[in-house]
Amino acid sequence: MRTKTISFGVYYWGLGILLVLTLFVSARVGAVSISYDRILLFLRHALGGEAPAGGTTIEERLFMQIRLPRVLLCALTGAALAVSGTLMQGLFRNPIVEPGLVGTSSGAAFGAAFVFVMGKSLSGPWIDAAGPFLLPIFAFAGGGAATWLVYRLSNVFGKVNVTTLLLAGIAVNALAAGGTGFFSYIARDPQARSIVFWNLGTLSGADWTNTGIVAFTTLAGIGLSLRYARALNALMLGETEAGYLGIRTTRLKSSVLLLNTLMVAVATSVVGVIGFVGLVVPHILRLLKSSDHRFLIIASALLGAILLNVADMLARIIVAPSEFPIGVLTAFAGAPVFLFLLIRSGRRQQQGGFYA
Repeated sequence: MRTKTISFGVYYWGLGILLVLTLFVSARVGAVSISYDRILLFLRHALGGEAPAGGTTIEERLFMQIRLPRVLLCALTGAALAVSGTLMQGLFRNPIVEPGLVGTSSGAAFGAAFVFVMGKSLSGPWIDAAGPFLLPIFAFAGGGAATWLVYRLSNVFGKVNVTTLLLAGIAVNALAAGGTGFFSYIARDPQARSIVFWNLGTLSGADWTNTGIVAFTTLAGIGLSLRYARALNALMLGETEAGYLGIRTTRLKSSVLLLNTLMVAVATSVVGVIGFVGLVVPHILRLLKSSDHRFLIIASALLGAILLNVADMLARIIVAPSEFPIGVLTAFAGAPVFLFLLIRSGRRQQQGGFYA
């Protein structure tokens, strides 16, 4: 008797519905609780419907200018980190790789810390023209340089060695963290506080401008990622075998690393360092359904948005009315998962097989 398998579309619909429900619940939770009726009324007004009785209220401004941008930014960031994790794991052909481990996040943090401390002393036509994009530009440059360095150090004899990858990641992360610590040391008090809170991960600074920037890079990144899904599937067989199938592996590596850096660096420049989302999400989806990147990329975007919104809700509830750093929360949840995957990967290497 043949067992009927669940199609990719069913997973997409299920995750999509769960994401919408999570967004609504997340929009309601906070220091000021907003009822679902009021949320629907505010959204209808924003889309051109009738205004609430009594006109625009403080509650509506709070929802439209603070709560809604935060919820959407959180979902976009979760999607960006999860898709980035999927791309990196496919590129390195290892399930324990994520943006934080290969230096992307710490490099972006170093670039952002440089802007926090030295931004006002920078001058030039392109600096003035960059405006609000100055922080994402430097974060992108720092994240890209760190990722490229880790990849070059780990690419021993044309093959990425997992042990060398982790050691290179530790070294580059330590180097970037040292640079960030130096800028924290020489910074004035407001700048130092900004760097500290930013390194812990926070969505408190969400606004429509930041949300728009992250939305553009994330949605464009997901769309471009789908173009490389089949190539990443072929790369799972090995670089030589992928070459036989017509895949330009060198070009694929450069494109995926650039795309990964763009998504992670821009999101990190806005919300700070949030780790382990890109590690956990793809692994969950592989256990649930498939390692096919055509499925993983879309499903990772949806599940990453869901999980980070759940984490953000917990961050707002745990120490209410204050806010717990979301990066600390994801680290507490993700570190045990990483250790489990590391031990499991080590056992697979001893037994031989795909990751050996």
